[in-house]
Amino acid sequence: MYRYLERRLVEHLRAFLRRTYNLDIANIVVEQPPKIAFGEYALPLAFELAKKLRQAPRKIAEEVVAGVGAIPGFEKLEVAGAGYINVRVNRAELARALAADLPQDDHSRQDQPAAVDVPAGKVLVEHSSINPNKAAHIGHLRNAILGDTFVRLLRFAGREVDVQNYIDNTGVQVADVVVGFLHIEQKSRAQIEALAAGTRFDYLCWDLYARVSQWYDEHKSNREARSAVLRSIEEGNNEVAAVAELISLAVLKRHLETMDRLDIEYDFLPRESEILHLHFWESAFAKLKDAGVLIYETEGKNSGCWVMRRAGTSSANTPALEGVEITAEKITEEDQKVIVRSNGTVGYVGKDIAYHMWKFGLLGRDFGYRKFFRYPNTHDCWISTVEGEKDHPHFGDVAEVYNVIDARQSEAQNTVIDALRGLGHGEAADRYTHFSYEMVALTPRCAAELGYELSEDDKARSWIEVSGRKGFGVKADDLLDALIASAGREVDGRHPELSATERGRIATQIAVGALRYFMLKYTKPSVIAFDFKEALSFEGDTGPYAQYAVVRASNIFRKGGLDADAFGEDAGNKLSAEDFSRFLDGESGNDIWELWLAAAKTSYVVGQCIATTEPAYLAKHAFQLAQLFNTFYHRYPILSEADEGRKKFLLTTAAVVRRELIRILRTMGIGVPSVM
Repeated sequence: MYRYLERRLVEHLRAFLRRTYNLDIANIVVEQPPKIAFGEYALPLAFELAKKLRQAPRKIAEEVVAGVGAIPGFEKLEVAGAGYINVRVNRAELARALAADLPQDDHSRQDQPAAVDVPAGKVLVEHSSINPNKAAHIGHLRNAILGDTFVRLLRFAGREVDVQNYIDNTGVQVADVVVGFLHIEQKSRAQIEALAAGTRFDYLCWDLYARVSQWYDEHKSNREARSAVLRSIEEGNNEVAAVAELISLAVLKRHLETMDRLDIEYDFLPRESEILHLHFWESAFAKLKDAGVLIYETEGKNSGCWVMRRAGTSSANTPALEGVEITAEKITEEDQKVIVRSNGTVGYVGKDIAYHMWKFGLLGRDFGYRKFFRYPNTHDCWISTVEGEKDHPHFGDVAEVYNVIDARQSEAQNTVIDALRGLGHGEAADRYTHFSYEMVALTPRCAAELGYELSEDDKARSWIEVSGRKGFGVKADDLLDALIASAGREVDGRHPELSATERGRIATQIAVGALRYFMLKYTKPSVIAFDFKEALSFEGDTGPYAQYAVVRASNIFRKGGLDADAFGEDAGNKLSAEDFSRFLDGESGNDIWELWLAAAKTSYVVGQCIATTEPAYLAKHAFQLAQLFNTFYHRYPILSEADEGRKKFLLTTAAVVRRELIRILRTMGIGVPSVM
C-alpha cells in the first residue's frame, strides 16, 4: 500500500513538471522522513531542480506544493527547511484500504497506477548447486535459503519463476568419492548400490570423501586414479561411469530430502553429464570461435589451450557484425582465462557458458527430461537426461536469470557474462545477475557444541571456517536435528499439556524459522558465524521473536473468543473512515499510526529486496514490525478496553499486523506455530 501511494505521488509530480517546466524527470527520488511527525514521504526534488531552473530550492518547493494540486489518498504537501517537501497521506483512507487488504493493481481509475510493474517473461533462479558427492552442509543452506527466499519474493511480486539446481555430476568431487569406493574400499557396483539404498548414504560419502583427500596425500601416484575416473565419467557408457551415476543420484535424492525439510523445492535439475553428452558444449564452442570470443594460444604456459580474456581486465569483446571478418585479439598471458585445456577437456566455465546460452534460448539445443522426485505436496521435480519423456514442462528460454553462487565465483560469473556479450547477446548479459554472497562459518561455541575439539587458538577466534575435504563442518541434517532438539526442550517445558506429536511439529517450525531467519538477516556480503543460542533466542532480531509476535496477536483473539483469521478477513468492514480518523489523526495517533504505516510497507520492501537482490531487508522489516507490535501489545490492554469503538479499532490493528507478519514470514519460508 505504501509503494502504491508512492507511485501515485510520483506520477502526479511528473505530470506537474511536464506541464509547468517542460521537464521529463525519469527518476524522482522519494525518501522516508526520519520521524512520523514529518509525514510519510520526503522529496528532495527542489534541490535536484535548482541548477536546471536556476532558482532557490525553497522557491521551487513552494511552486511544486502550490501547483501540483490535490492527489487522491494524500492530505497535503508541505515545504520544510531549505526546500524539502514533506508529504502526508490520508491516514484513514490508507488504513481502511490496508484493513480491507485491497488489491493494489486497480486500473479502473486513471489516477491509480499499479503498485508494481510486473515485467513480461519467465525468471529463472538457479540455486543450491551442491556437488552430489556427500551430505549437504551449513554453507549450502545459506545458498539454498537465499535462493528460495528470492524465488518467493519474485512470486510475491507476480513473477513466473522456474527454480533450477545445477548438478555437477562429472566433476572431481564425484570422481573422488568413486575413487574412494573403488580403490580404497574395494567395493563392487552391487555393493555400492546396496549401501546407496540404505539411510543417509550421503553421510557415508562425507566420511569417505575426507579419507580420499588423505589417501591422495600419502602417495602422489594415487592421484592418477582420479584422472582415470574423470576420463571414464566424461566418456560414459562404462562401469566406472555407471558407479558415478549411481552415487550422484543417491546423494542427490538425499539433498532434495534435506532441503524439503526447509520447504525448499526445485522444478528442474540440469546435469553436467547432459551438457557433455547432448553436445551443448560443442555447439557453444563453435559459436564462441566463430565470434572471436575464444582464441587458440600457440605459445607460453597456455600453449595449446583455447582462451578468452579474463573478466575485468578490459571491456568485453565487441559483438560480431554481419559481413565483418573476425580478427582474433591477442591477449596477454596474465589476462588469459583458459576455457579448453591443451588436452582437449573443457573447464567449468566453458560448460557454464553453454548452460547459460541454453537458459536464454540461444543454444539451439535442449535437454531430455524425466521425472526424478515427487514432493509430499505432489510437486514433481524433473531431471535432465539424454532421451526423456515426451510430455514435460518447458524449461529454459527465459527473460531473466539469477544465479545464486558465492562471491568466490565472481570472476567465473563475469566471464560467462562477457562471453554472452562477445557473442552479441548484450541484452541477455544485462538480464543475467550473479546473486553473490559470502561464506558461513561457526562460532567456537557452536563448533564445541557439535563435538569438535578446538585448540586454544580456535577458541579465541571470532569464527571457524568449515572444510568438506578435511571432514570439518556441519551437515545440514545434523544442524536441523540439533535445532529441533533444542527448540523441543523449550516447547516441552512450556507446553507439557500438548501431545508429543504436536510439540514436535511446533519445535520443527521454530527450528526451521530460526535457521532461515538467521541465514537471511545478514546482508549477502557478510560472513555468517552460526551460533545455536543466538539463532534460537526468543528475544532480539531472530525468527522466534517474529513468530512469537504473531502468536501473541493470535492469543488476543483466542482469549476474546474470536477467530483471528475470520476477524482479519472482515477487518475492512469493521470501521468507517471516521472511526479511523478518530484514532489515527493528529499527534495522539502517531504511535499507532507508525505501526499501521509499517504494516503497509510489505510490498514496498519486497520491491527493494528484488531491486537490490538483498533479502535481508525483508528480515529487517519483519523485526521492526514485530518490535512495533510488541510495544503496542504492552501499551494497549485491548480486551479490557471499555470504549467498544476503540476496542474494535485496536483489534483491527492487531488483525492487520498479524496478517502482514504471517505474509512476510511466509515469504521468508517461515511458518508460525500455534503456541510458543
